[in-house]
Amino acid sequence: MRIRGAIFDVDGTLLDSMFIWDTIGESYLRSIGYEPKENLNEAFKSMSLYQAACYYQSHYDVTLTTGAIMDGVNALLERYYRYEVLLKPGAAELAAGLQAEGVRLCIATATDRHLVEAALSRLGILPYFSSIFTCTEVGHGKDEPHIFEEALRFLGTKKEETLVLDDAFYAVQTAKKAGFPVAAVYDPYEKDQEGLRRLADLYLEDLSQLRRKAAAEQEAER
Repeated sequence: MRIRGAIFDVDGTLLDSMFIWDTIGESYLRSIGYEPKENLNEAFKSMSLYQAACYYQSHYDVTLTTGAIMDGVNALLERYYRYEVLLKPGAAELAAGLQAEGVRLCIATATDRHLVEAALSRLGILPYFSSIFTCTEVGHGKDEPHIFEEALRFLGTKKEETLVLDDAFYAVQTAKKAGFPVAAVYDPYEKDQEGLRRLADLYLEDLSQLRRKAAAEQEAER
């Protein structure tokens, strides 16, 4: 597999951060002095931030306005990204190695730009990526191929030589259907690991395996 361009996901791929999204509903509620009465994280999976704010008011009698609740959740998220979240093993070395080989790198993420920039800048790898594409700015989620196609146009590389790296089954599925080669990155918060193994061109237990596995694939194709 020849790699000329690479499109990286952030949460669960570059950053060990999926725990944030799995616990943010309960973490925020506790931060304002309320104890969850249920599995809030499961309840919030299909809700927007505004819907979650309304849920706090109706189910927990939180007296803050929806705007204040949303600001509080965003502030908690920003604290995680700006000060706490860490890189996945091998992320910095992989980004540096690919860039040194002339591979063009960018990001495609569902997380807001300011959070991504805060974390990657603090962790020293932001300069390796020539652009950041977010689902919010593109106007489509990763259940549709738009964000990957926009990233590809920016990179200017051939699709068959542009690798998408992601940990989420649905995103890997979208990228594969759109014709991209895909490396699935293991993260414990994605439950369908067997599905990822079957679907992806490469399956990585950690990011340090990518260059070796890609080289082996390229050798096998000769």
